[in-house]
Amino acid sequence: MIHRASQIVCLLLLSAVLTNAGCKAYQLGSPSLHRFEIQTVHVPVFESDSMRRFLGQRLTEAVVKEVELNTPFTVMSAGRAQSILTGRIIRERKNVLVETENDDPRALQYEMLVEVTWTDRGGVPLMERQVLRLERDVTFIPEGGQSLTTAQQELIEQLARQIVGNMENPW
Repeated sequence: MIHRASQIVCLLLLSAVLTNAGCKAYQLGSPSLHRFEIQTVHVPVFESDSMRRFLGQRLTEAVVKEVELNTPFTVMSAGRAQSILTGRIIRERKNVLVETENDDPRALQYEMLVEVTWTDRGGVPLMERQVLRLERDVTFIPEGGQSLTTAQQELIEQLARQIVGNMENPW
């Protein structure tokens, strides 16, 4: 009976260790690229000045995924986090690059400007307010089967990488 109980305890401990081992996200890069005094971050839903629905939520989701995958930080609720990363989409627009002879858009360009601030719990800036825009905007061609939604998602993912990249320590 004692032998059986010790086997159960060992299995439970092994199960707990294996379960917790899978919770930590893989981190790219050196931990020294990021602030050692900060371990947790809260990312509230990004605000959006756009009339397009759910852009702020989609960008927030991409930023949270990027933080979890590529930084040593853990995303937590506002009350428990040591820092807060806030953002606002201040402009998004689509421009026609090429038109057909009937004035139908053949190629369009999509761009987005995002304002981001990262502060500690006391409001001290860890990253000064920045307005981010990609070097190259996303171009899409509706006739080729591309859509505004796919262009938005591509841009959102690129912006999320840029936002999280700016959370690294300055050189």
